[in-house]
Amino acid sequence: MYPIDLLPSPFHIFNDAISGLQSMRPRRWIPYNTHPVPADFDINLRTNTGFVPSQPLPRLQEPFDEWEDALVEAQRVLKYGEDLLGECPKEREEGEEWRERIRSLPILTTETLHENPQLLRRAHQVLAFLVHFYVHSIPSDSIEGSVLVPRSLVAPLMEVSGILRIAPVLTFADTVLWNWELVDPRLPVTIENMRFGRQLFSGTEAERGFYLGSARAEIIGVQMLHIINDYHCLPNVTDATSICKINRLLAELTSVIREIDDCMQSMRQMVDPHVFYWQVRPWFNGSASDPSKPAWIYDGVSDTSKLDLSGPSAGQSSVMHALDLFLDIDHKLRQRRYPAPSEANKRADHGFMERMRRYMPGKHRDYLTYIAEYSHPIREVAQSTPAVREAYNTAVTALKKLRDGHMRVACLYVVTMSRSTKPPPGCPMFAMAQRMEREAAKSGPATGTGGNDLSLLLKAGRDATARAVLKN
Repeated sequence: MYPIDLLPSPFHIFNDAISGLQSMRPRRWIPYNTHPVPADFDINLRTNTGFVPSQPLPRLQEPFDEWEDALVEAQRVLKYGEDLLGECPKEREEGEEWRERIRSLPILTTETLHENPQLLRRAHQVLAFLVHFYVHSIPSDSIEGSVLVPRSLVAPLMEVSGILRIAPVLTFADTVLWNWELVDPRLPVTIENMRFGRQLFSGTEAERGFYLGSARAEIIGVQMLHIINDYHCLPNVTDATSICKINRLLAELTSVIREIDDCMQSMRQMVDPHVFYWQVRPWFNGSASDPSKPAWIYDGVSDTSKLDLSGPSAGQSSVMHALDLFLDIDHKLRQRRYPAPSEANKRADHGFMERMRRYMPGKHRDYLTYIAEYSHPIREVAQSTPAVREAYNTAVTALKKLRDGHMRVACLYVVTMSRSTKPPPGCPMFAMAQRMEREAAKSGPATGTGGNDLSLLLKAGRDATARAVLKN
């Protein structure tokens, strides 16, 4: 090691000097409640669960228990419709009997649930799972034109979705944030005491592992929400004490981003890519996910095409949106930054992130708006304060590395698997193999559950992150 390597950088000299002066300065306190607090947005910092509720969702009681019973039965008897093209009369008959029971259910009003957010979330979750089970269990050779989703599901789903201000379809909140129960109800709510995958489509460990891996990233991300809240509580962003505090917060943020990156890479040990792509992911697809598939028509809705019905996506993670907004990542290419966007970047769906926010609970979306409109954006502070710039750039670089890793994971789980044809075990093998061959024969790039060109979208997000780095 050269001697120069042992010398602290100017960045660290500055921080050390400020730390020494801190004890000489009187501490400034900001008045209580001068700005919104995370709890106003249904964010649980006190329990360290963040966007995840502080308690598991309760089971719905009468008269809504019919929905609960139907969901239990769906998980027991239903198969994915495109796998029912071979000789499987028993599975086809059981599926049609289940769908007939759904069509004959009474149309219930959810008025008695409106004052209880947990029951509203559970109603949305159960109804959304039922919709996806209903549509995707129909054998594809029996579908002519569009699929009509019965009013017994549509009417209450539209009602609770309007109150929660969330899309009337399965979302990331339904499959991850709300999809857990306690291992031991006597113990505190921690990631070790939470069993994710309370609701499953495939019943596979790969599906459960996918929900758990996504949830771990959310729980780790709670540290970021604490950091953002601490930044918003600073009395100002210009004095020496505040600048020192900002640098410490950015250093902590960098560590959290790296921890989420490690968590994302560990998905490979929990989730079999082949099982995920062929047995789990197809159930997630919504009406807008694949233009080659039948459109969904919500019975009783005047124009279903105006609804957001893409289905769940990791792009709906509020904690990752919060990080992007806090660091001011320009996904919509509205600002002039270096280097200029590539032609591929320009072709990407620039409205994807904003559209994904419509699939979040409304209060979580309000929180993102609050971050975006905060009066002292961290990037502007770093731009005008050279002492903060290095810490800011380090955090952005860590996020860019995370997105590089996400691209590799997506390539393994989606792009590579979309070209695979070896049938996994299941019934009927022949029908599943046929489906896989049809998928593999499709021309064009692999797409996400939202129907986007996945590679183009992820590269655009990675490059937008890199452009946030400030130049000296």
